[in-house]
Amino acid sequence: MSGEADDKDQAQQPQHRRSGDRDRRARPDTGTPSYLDPGDTVFSLWGRVLMARYRRFAAAATRHIIQRPLHIGVSARIFHPEPGATGLRSKNLQYLEESIAQWVMSRDVLVFMIPTVNTDGLLHPSNIRLRDYAKHLDGLVLQGGADVSPQSYSETPTRPEWSGDRARDMYELELLHEFVEAGKPVLGICRGCQLINVAFGGTLYQDIASDVPDSLAHVNDEYDRNRHEVSFPAGSSLAKLFKGKGVGLVNSIHHQAVKTLGRDMAVEALSVPDKMVEAIRYRKAPFVMGLQWHPEFHQAGGVELLDCTAILDNFLRVARETRF
Repeated sequence: MSGEADDKDQAQQPQHRRSGDRDRRARPDTGTPSYLDPGDTVFSLWGRVLMARYRRFAAAATRHIIQRPLHIGVSARIFHPEPGATGLRSKNLQYLEESIAQWVMSRDVLVFMIPTVNTDGLLHPSNIRLRDYAKHLDGLVLQGGADVSPQSYSETPTRPEWSGDRARDMYELELLHEFVEAGKPVLGICRGCQLINVAFGGTLYQDIASDVPDSLAHVNDEYDRNRHEVSFPAGSSLAKLFKGKGVGLVNSIHHQAVKTLGRDMAVEALSVPDKMVEAIRYRKAPFVMGLQWHPEFHQAGGVELLDCTAILDNFLRVARETRF
C-alpha cells in the first residue's frame, strides 16, 4: 500500500508543476507590485507621486516659515570723530543702543545692526548695498539719536546746534526707501518717526520751544522721566489697537517734532493738551509707522506708561507675512 501511495505522489508532482507553468503564462511577470490598483495608468500613478512630493514640500516650507526666527535690522547710530581726539573718539563709530535691541529681541527675534555701506571707498570698497539688507532682512527699526538735519527737508538751521546729522539722514533715508520698496515693515522710534515724515516730503519744527512757545515741555533734564499723555484720533490704527483706552502716558525726549505731514501720512497719536504729532503711519504700505516716544524705555519706567508690546507684535506679524 505504501508503495502505491508513493507512486501516486510522484505521478501528481509533474501535474502541479505544469499547472504552475500555465498560471505564469496566463499572468506575465511585468514587475508591477501586486498591491497596485489594476486600473492605474502611468499618468495617474505619477500624478499621485507628484502630489505627495508637493504636500511634503509645502509642509516643510510651512515649518520653515513658522519656526525660523525673524531677522530684524536696526539702523546704526553714528559717532563722528571729535577734532583733536585720539583712540576711538578719532574714528567713525556705528553703534546700537542696548534697550532698543533688547525690546525687539524680547519677542524672540534676531536683531542685526545695519552699517552704512560704501561702494566707492578707497580702503575697503564693497559691492554690498543697502538694498541687499532690505532683501535679506524681514523688517527695519529706525532708532533714535541726533537731530534730523533741516537740510534734509530743504530748510536752513535756525541755530548752529540744530544742524543735525546730514550724513546719517542720507544713510537712513536710503535704507528706509529700500525696505518700503521691498514691501518690508518699518518702525521708526523718536528720530526715526521724524525721518519717516521727512522721507515722504514732510517738515519738522526745528525746536518745539522756539517754534511753538505755548507747547508742553517735550524735553528737559529728566530725559526719559519726562512724560505726557497722548490721545489716539478716531479711526487711527492705534485707536483700534488700544480700544477703550482714550489716552496713554508716554515718555517725552524730543525738541523736534512733525510740523507738516508727508505724502500719504496719517496721524496716529497727538500729545495732550498741545496736540503735537506723536505718531504717524504711511498709508500706502503694509506697515510703516513712527512713534515719537521711546517704547523701549517704558517697561523700566513703570506700569503707568503705555504698554507698546501690541505695536511691536503688529510690526513683527507683518514682517512674517512679507518675509518672502
